Amino acid sequence: MNIAAIQTFLSVVRTRNLNRAAEELNITQSAVTARLDALDQALGTRLLIRSRKGAMLTKAGFAFLEQAEVITRTWENARSRANLPRGVIRLFSFVCDPGLWTGLGQNWIRRIRDNHPETAIEIWSGLTGNAQSWLQGGMSDAALLTEPLVGTDFESREFTTDSLIQVATRQREAVRWDPDYIYVDYGATFRAQHAEAWPTDETASVAFSSPDWALAHLLSEGGSAYLPQRMVAGLIAEGALFSVENAVVFERRTFLSWRKGHEDNFPWLASSGANPKEF
Repeated sequence: MNIAAIQTFLSVVRTRNLNRAAEELNITQSAVTARLDALDQALGTRLLIRSRKGAMLTKAGFAFLEQAEVITRTWENARSRANLPRGVIRLFSFVCDPGLWTGLGQNWIRRIRDNHPETAIEIWSGLTGNAQSWLQGGMSDAALLTEPLVGTDFESREFTTDSLIQVATRQREAVRWDPDYIYVDYGATFRAQHAEAWPTDETASVAFSSPDWALAHLLSEGGSAYLPQRMVAGLIAEGALFSVENAVVFERRTFLSWRKGHEDNFPWLASSGANPKEF
């Protein structure tokens, strides 16, 4: 199966248009059509409904989409590992929950780079489902998540405890309800803990799934929110934000998971904690 044909299929899915896909790939529209026809023929089914208005996935196309992404990622990963820059002896492919990057995954990767300059690093944003698939497929080496990956192929360890504190743009104590409260969804466990700690019928008028976006909104519009302490400590020290007095603090565990045997190539995987002195 031709990698270029699969990449063309993914480009058409992204742009929903053969002309725009041709521009994105810097090829002619007839080349796009030829690649899609070849892919349909190789799979024995039609992946896209093509018309002058654009392109839509068929049922078979939906079924193939995830596999196409996996195949492309695997190819790109293999090409990266086969063409490492001079002075680099290995590639470490790391998946990080987007909510755990700022001040946590970010700092850990910085320490790896400082201690292991001979290691190239690629970082992918992904949640548990993505990470499980990518590690099982050999596309990635390790993942930082809010739950450990489960399976015979994986090793996991607790990384650190992430403290979620309520902060506000003005100094105050905890109140039953803040009309400017911004809700950040950290998953099912947090939702249950939050409902128990704040049993109110009020609903936040603004909600985010990303703490980074929530922080940007908070600084721009004002209000209060539960955010990772690691993310707001500097802003509290500067006086840009205030820790809400007497507010409940939530703790969530974070985990590092990796494919078994990869600790031989990447010794920092099995080191204890998030900031080991040596690895």
